Amino acid sequence: MLPWPFAINSWSLELIALPIPPIPSSLWAPLAVLAALGLDRLFGEPARFHPLVGFGALAGALEGALRRAGSAGWQRASGLLAWSIAVLPWVALVAVVPRGTGLAWLVDVGLLYLALGGRSLGEHAKRVADDLAAGDLRAAREHVGWIVSRDTSRLDESGVAKACVESALENGNDAVFGALFWFVVLGGPGAVLFRLANTLDAMWGYKNERFLYFGWAAARLDDALNYLPARLTALSYALCGKTRSALACWRRQASAWESPNAGPVMSAGAASLGLALGGAAIYHGQQEERPQLGAGRPPCGEDIRRVLTLLRRSTAIWLLVLFSVGYLNA
Repeated sequence: MLPWPFAINSWSLELIALPIPPIPSSLWAPLAVLAALGLDRLFGEPARFHPLVGFGALAGALEGALRRAGSAGWQRASGLLAWSIAVLPWVALVAVVPRGTGLAWLVDVGLLYLALGGRSLGEHAKRVADDLAAGDLRAAREHVGWIVSRDTSRLDESGVAKACVESALENGNDAVFGALFWFVVLGGPGAVLFRLANTLDAMWGYKNERFLYFGWAAARLDDALNYLPARLTALSYALCGKTRSALACWRRQASAWESPNAGPVMSAGAASLGLALGGAAIYHGQQEERPQLGAGRPPCGEDIRRVLTLLRRSTAIWLLVLFSVGYLNA
């Protein structure tokens, strides 16, 4: 007979919703996290038929149907309605899966795997690092432009490295730790809620004429869902490097950054690595002077690989804490 959760009889091989085997319930979530991280590490994001592609099409259709000219209040209400229609039915659908069965555990692992983007983030960042190591600044500018919204066409090597480091630090929270946090809190529905809300913020959360009011709800809800995960991510970064400097920069610098959640993550991450981020950047043809984050020297190409090491060590800390708490409560 095959091990749980598979069973075989003389007629077929079936996936059975068997009860969870004698594993302490406090370890179900840590084991699911470990399994989902392993799947993301092995396979990355699905190359075809990724659910977020279809979700993006749904979000675009909702925007087209509900975004209309009107007062700020009307547009905000329309944006909140669009967000609710796009997100809440999927969360509710996942929430009705019965808990405490092998099938439910597998569903949760699959949902968390789809919510993670750690391997994809690492591959994009490593591509930029490889370009810089090969002296191909043109390719580095192009590839870093895939993961940042600023103008990269005139960046020098240090500017490319800075853009990539900033993106990798910030997206470590969005692509990994935020999804892990909400999975631990709410299971599969939490992972779905976080990933869909984060996707809508990426689509609608811009302060331009098109989305200033319609995207208000998407931006604010994403900020709320990221508040605790971002600060745990910042703490994880701090513990993996120059801890005292990271905590000090977090305390002094984070509030000056426009994003309430990116500030702690990037200031702690940069200082942990002994790097200085922020400064001038060009967005939509306009140069912006951003506050300094971190402490140390400007980034170089090799620092991109150091950021990826920081992300791996931070993930290991989360796993250690989850399994430790699980065993203590077993």
